[in-house]
Amino acid sequence: MRIGIGHIMHETNTFSAVKTTEDSFKEILWARNEAVLRSHDGVKDYIGGMIDKGRELGVDLIPSFSAFANPAGTITKECFEILKKELITNIQDKGKLDAICLALHGAGVVDGIDDLEGELLKELRKILGYEIPIVVTLDLHGNLSETMVKEANLLLGVKYYPHIDCYETGLKAMDLTVKILKGEINPVMVMKKLPILIPIAAGTTDMSPAKDITHLCLQMEEQTEVIDCTFFHGFPYTDIPDVSATVITITDGNDEIAQTVCKEVAKDIWAMRAKFLRELPDPKNGMLQALSIGECPIIINESSDNPGAGAPGDGTYLLREMLEFNIPKSCFGFIYDPEVANLAHQVGVGGKIDVSIGGKTDSLHGEPIALTSAYIKALTDGRFTTSSPMMKGFEFNLGKSVRLQVGNVDIIVCSVNWQTLDEQIFLLHGIDVTEFRIVALKSAQHFRAGFKHIAKKIISVDSPGLSTSKVASFNYQRIIRPIYPLDCNSKVQ
Repeated sequence: MRIGIGHIMHETNTFSAVKTTEDSFKEILWARNEAVLRSHDGVKDYIGGMIDKGRELGVDLIPSFSAFANPAGTITKECFEILKKELITNIQDKGKLDAICLALHGAGVVDGIDDLEGELLKELRKILGYEIPIVVTLDLHGNLSETMVKEANLLLGVKYYPHIDCYETGLKAMDLTVKILKGEINPVMVMKKLPILIPIAAGTTDMSPAKDITHLCLQMEEQTEVIDCTFFHGFPYTDIPDVSATVITITDGNDEIAQTVCKEVAKDIWAMRAKFLRELPDPKNGMLQALSIGECPIIINESSDNPGAGAPGDGTYLLREMLEFNIPKSCFGFIYDPEVANLAHQVGVGGKIDVSIGGKTDSLHGEPIALTSAYIKALTDGRFTTSSPMMKGFEFNLGKSVRLQVGNVDIIVCSVNWQTLDEQIFLLHGIDVTEFRIVALKSAQHFRAGFKHIAKKIISVDSPGLSTSKVASFNYQRIIRPIYPLDCNSKVQ
C-alpha cells in the first residue's frame, strides 16, 4: 500500500507582532520529497515514528513536504498559500495514494484564516475526495475545530507535556492508518470542548492536575473499543473562537462509548479547572528562592518569554536579576540577539565588547541591558544535535552564537530564536551545567524532558510576556465568552 506522509507545523501566538513568513519556516525546516525522509529518519518526532512504523509494516512510504517554523505571530496569507501549494502539489504529483498521514499542530492561524489545519484538510479533500483515509497527528496545545474532526478520519494528539511521545504518536498514526486500509477498524471520533484557558506553565503532565487527567485518558483507552482518548490543553495565546481545552475520543465504530468517555473526562477536567491556575514567583523572588537552596544545579526557567509559545526570546527580566545578584557559577542559556552575536564574531575570542543586549523585539519583555566590557569566552556556529527525549536526533542550527562572561554570569547569545530543550547548547559553548549553581533558560515545560535528571530543583518564574501564566492580562477580542478563568459564570454545555 502507498501512504503519503507530510508535515506542516506552527503554533501561532496571535498577540505577537512578529509575523510568520516563508523565511520563518526555511530557518528551521523546509523539505520536499526524499529530503523529508532524510530530515526525519532516526529522529524521535511524529514523522520519524511514521517512517519507522511504515517500514516495519512494509508500507510504500511516499514523502511529500515537510515544514516547521518556531512559534511566533500570525502566518502571512502569502506564506500559507505557498505552504498549501507545496503540500498539495507534492501529494498530487505522487500518483494514486491509498492514504495520507500528516503531522500538523492544531494551533496554526493565518491572516484571515483562524484554522490552518482545518483549511488544509478541506483543500486536500477537494483533491482527494472522502474515500481515501487521512490520519493526522496533533500537538496537545491544539485548538481543535469541527472542521478538523469532519475532514480527518483520525486526529491523534500527544498525551504528555513535555511532548516526549511525538515519536510514539507517529507510530500509532501509521499503524492505525494501515488498520483502516485493511478494514480492521472503523473509527468514530467525538469531540467535547470546554470553556477553559489553560496557561502552559501549569500544564506539565509530570504533575497534577494534568497528570491526573492524562492517567484517566490512558485508563479509558484500556476499554476494548476505545482506540484513543486525548486531553488537548489548547493554546491560550491565540485569540480565535475555537481556543479552548478539548477532549477527543475515538472508538471502533461505537459512537455511544465515544460520547460517554468524552463526557467523563471533560467532567473531571472541569472539576479540576482551578488547579490549573498557578501563581509563579517573579524573577527576583525566583533568585531569592535559589539562594536558599544548597544543592546544585538549580534550574530557573523563564516561562513568560518562552520561544516555544511565540515569545521573542530576548526578554531581559530574568537576566537582569541574575546580573544584579551576580552569584558565582551562574549561566544563562540562551537569549536571542543576532546583533550581539554577530559583533562578538567580528571581535573574536578573548576580546571584550560594550553592547546593549535583549529587549529589541518589543517593550513588553523588558528593556535592553547595557553590558560593559563583556568578555568573549567562546564562539560557535550554533549547530548541535538534540539529546532530549523530545525531538532526539534533530539537527538544530541556531546561527552565530557566543558565550559572554559578565561578572560571575555566563551568557549564551544565539542568532535564531528557540527554546532550550536540553544541555546541548551549553555543552556547545563549553559549559557543563552540572558544575553550575544556577542554570537559567527560556522554556515553559519542554526543558523538563532534558533537565529533570540533572536538576536538584526547578524554579519557574513569571513576568510580563507573551507566554505569561496571567492569561487575564491579554486583550482577547474574539474568543467565545464566558470562559474560565476570565469569567466566573462559565460552564460546560
